[in-house]
Amino acid sequence: MKIFELLSDIKKQNGLLYWMGVANMILFAACFVFYFFDSRLIMGINPWIKPMKFGLSVAIYCWTFGWLLQFLVRKFNVKLISWVVALCMIVENVIITLQAARGVTSHYNISSGLDAALFGTMGTFIGINTVIVFYTLLLFLFSETTLNKNMLLAWQLGLFLFFVGGIAGGMMISNLAHTIGTADGSEGIAFLNWSQVAGDLRSAHFITLHGLQAIPLFAFFISDQTKWPRLYTTLFYMLYALVCIRLHHVALAGKPFFDFFSM
Repeated sequence: MKIFELLSDIKKQNGLLYWMGVANMILFAACFVFYFFDSRLIMGINPWIKPMKFGLSVAIYCWTFGWLLQFLVRKFNVKLISWVVALCMIVENVIITLQAARGVTSHYNISSGLDAALFGTMGTFIGINTVIVFYTLLLFLFSETTLNKNMLLAWQLGLFLFFVGGIAGGMMISNLAHTIGTADGSEGIAFLNWSQVAGDLRSAHFITLHGLQAIPLFAFFISDQTKWPRLYTTLFYMLYALVCIRLHHVALAGKPFFDFFSM
């Protein structure tokens, strides 16, 4: 029930990001329907899977910031960050959905002037989003908030992981590919489509970025369960960060994420 309470609180505190999340869940549902009426394939998978994934991910991202920003004291910062996040996510998912409808890839696609321009636009707005995340991290490190010590620590650590998660994104952009050891489009697991035969930076990128949700949620749920919440939050962060480092190591070695436990 705490999740529904959180969503209700987000709706009250930040209507913009709440409804952005709802809109992206609608996008997810629409793409799920389109999936069953479109037999085309892009690099071996249905074109609507990618906007489906990004709709779900962006919904979670917007709701996360809607939860997070209410704890800042200066409301100017709340409005600034909310509008920048909303704008960046609109541009990202509009282009991804447009390219899916056209039957072409969205990321790393420079095969025509239009495709290159759309990919470049996505990259620009993701860069802007990265800057605003870093700005948010600085605010939670050095400005006044209404958080208790445990939740403040959790948000600081989550924001830090999200920011460094962009490293893998930068690697993929510089390589114009996400697979290490073979060409993009190799056999992948259902829905996520992470490669089953080679290294795939998307797995490391995904898990690291979603530390932004995992760490604060962990801190939120254990806050009333222990006398040492900051200790448990720190230990959980250390374990989560080790998992992220290992996933990057496996991917860069050209191995599928299934090899996480192999030497």
